[in-house]
Amino acid sequence: MWIDMAESDYVESAWWETEGDRIHCLLCPQDCRIADGRTGMCRVRKNEGGTLHSINYAEVTSAAMDPIEKKPLYHFYPGSMILSLGTFGCNLTCRFCQNYTISQGHPPTQRLEPEEAVRSALDARARGNIGLAYTYNEPIVWYEYVRDTAKLAHDEGLKNVLVTNGIIQEEPLDELLPLIDAMNVDIKAMDDEFYRKLCGIRSGAQARRTVERAFNRCSVEITNLLVTDENDGEEQVRELVDWAVSVSPDLPLHISRYRPAYKHTAPPTPVDRLARAAEVAREKLNYVYTGNITLEGGGDTICPECGEVVVHRSGYAVSSRLTDSGDCPNCGSSVNVTV
Repeated sequence: MWIDMAESDYVESAWWETEGDRIHCLLCPQDCRIADGRTGMCRVRKNEGGTLHSINYAEVTSAAMDPIEKKPLYHFYPGSMILSLGTFGCNLTCRFCQNYTISQGHPPTQRLEPEEAVRSALDARARGNIGLAYTYNEPIVWYEYVRDTAKLAHDEGLKNVLVTNGIIQEEPLDELLPLIDAMNVDIKAMDDEFYRKLCGIRSGAQARRTVERAFNRCSVEITNLLVTDENDGEEQVRELVDWAVSVSPDLPLHISRYRPAYKHTAPPTPVDRLARAAEVAREKLNYVYTGNITLEGGGDTICPECGEVVVHRSGYAVSSRLTDSGDCPNCGSSVNVTV
C-alpha cells in the first residue's frame, strides 16, 4: 500500500551543526543554512526545533529488479540483476532531469524499513539478485537510509550500489564508502558554468573528487550525458577524457545521449556528435560505452590488449566470454571486470 509519511517516521539526520538560529547541513557542498520549519534545497532535510531530520527515511517511491547494466554498470557482475530502490529529493535541480517527478516532486511513497529492504533482496536471490542499488533519484540525500540499509546488506553478503551525482562532502563519503561495492557517478561537465546554469550548484568539482576518492575503494564507472549545444563539443569531451585518464585509463566511461526532459527543450544529441565523442574518448580510455542509443559495438567490453570482444551487449542482453577470474579468454589479460 502506498502511503504518505508521518512526522513520527522522521529520523535525525547525520552531518549537521547549529549556527545561531539555523542549522548548517554538512552533507553536501550546497552548504544549506536551514531555518526552523524549513528544508534545505534537497527538500528532504528539515530543521525541526533545532534538530535536522531526514523526512524521506525508508520512504520508497520506486522499486524494481533491474539489470546491473541499467545503472549503468558494465564492469560489475555483467548480466546480473539488482533490486533497485529510490525515494524523492535531490541536491541538484538539473533542468534536463529524466526522473524529475521524484527528484523535484513529492509522489506517494511506500514505507520500507532497512530490514525489510534487505529481506526483499535476499528473497530475490533466486532471480539472480546480487544486492541493492540506491538509484532513480539522488541517493546522497537518502544518506541515513542508505547507510543503515547498506550495513545490514553487507552483513548478509549482499552488494551495495550507488547511482549518484557525486555531490557529497568528503567526510560523509568516507563514512559510506566501506559499505559500497560499486558506483556510477554522473560527471555532467567539466565546465562549472554548466553546473551553475543547468544544475543549480556553483561547481561540479566535488563530483570529480568523489570519483578520485572512491576509485581504489570500490568499483567506479562514470556517465557523461551529452546535452545538445551545452557540453557536447569535442574540446569539452577531450577535457573530460583527460581528467578521467588522470584517475585511470581503466575508468569506464558511459557517454549518453540526451533527450528533451523536464525544463530543457533542446533537440536530442546529434548522433554524429555522440559517435565522435566516443571515438575521441577511446583514444585514451580503455573502456568507453554509448548509452540511450543503439550504436554498433557501443555496449561491448573490449580487451585493451588484444582487441577481443569479451562481453557483448545488445540492449540488456549480455553474453560474456570472460574467464572465472575476469580475464580475457584470448590473451589472458585482466579486463578490470568483477565477475
